[in-house]
Amino acid sequence: MQLDALAIDESVSALFPPERLLDALRDSPVETTVIDGSTDPVVDCDAVVTFQYRERFLDVEWIHSVLAGVDRFPRDRLREEGVVLTNSTGIHGDAIGETVAGYVLSFARRLHEHAANQRRNRWSQPAWDEAWTVAGERACVVGLGSLGRGIVDRLTGLGLDVDGVRRTPVPEPGVGRVYTPSELERAVSDAKFVALAVPLTDETRGLIDGDVLAAMREDAYLLNVARGDVVDQDALVTALEEGTIAGAALDVFETEPLPESSPLWEMDEVILTPHAGSITRDYYRNVADVVREGVRRIRAGSDPVNRVL
Repeated sequence: MQLDALAIDESVSALFPPERLLDALRDSPVETTVIDGSTDPVVDCDAVVTFQYRERFLDVEWIHSVLAGVDRFPRDRLREEGVVLTNSTGIHGDAIGETVAGYVLSFARRLHEHAANQRRNRWSQPAWDEAWTVAGERACVVGLGSLGRGIVDRLTGLGLDVDGVRRTPVPEPGVGRVYTPSELERAVSDAKFVALAVPLTDETRGLIDGDVLAAMREDAYLLNVARGDVVDQDALVTALEEGTIAGAALDVFETEPLPESSPLWEMDEVILTPHAGSITRDYYRNVADVVREGVRRIRAGSDPVNRVL
């Protein structure tokens, strides 16, 4: 692959100003520009860094996604056209881990209730048995990649015992027991918190269905920082309404933004965040590091870092 010119698509503005990434790549050996990929041609660029997929990107040789997930990219089409696809996996573990830790502490210390009461000018302490401390509780992290690793580190640091689920039951530091997906219901059955950190694939779509929710403890909380379609959202609403589980913290949804008509908005034991779990002011710097290394490897005749296709 010849790599002389790199474009930054305006769509990355969903996460950070594209000019910030441009500045961070000033030391790159390739010419780098910002484009509006919906209108600007990319025929003079060999590669593009983007948040969004656009058909015209089939004209380049390398697409880099600023997200870890690549479910929005037509992988079969890219493979047919010989387009290299890379992602930003590995840069989100810290932010996602802290987001999940925040959910856990909010539920345990009732911080979400206090925040809601503050908006109503209401002074109301929790009942004597409503709040607890998390040390000694058990969590199950479904997906032990870089996101799951960030979650494991934060939860074990808070004193929780952590089990995990992934395709191969290879031991993982800090994880008491590693289950396979076929053992998912057993894995979640003893956890106070079930945190989802898997990519969206054919195998994980609808992974958390009514049967899995029924296998969870009645006092358990589902925490989803993966993708909305990993969870059967209708089954989740039913489980919450019927008290099958105690609550949920959701950063991702089947439809985004979450429709105003969704019953999730009105549920007291549900924390909703707007797909913001990985957002950090250093996001563009982290992406720049991955892109810079990809450029170096390609120009040296090697595969770029985080190659998906």
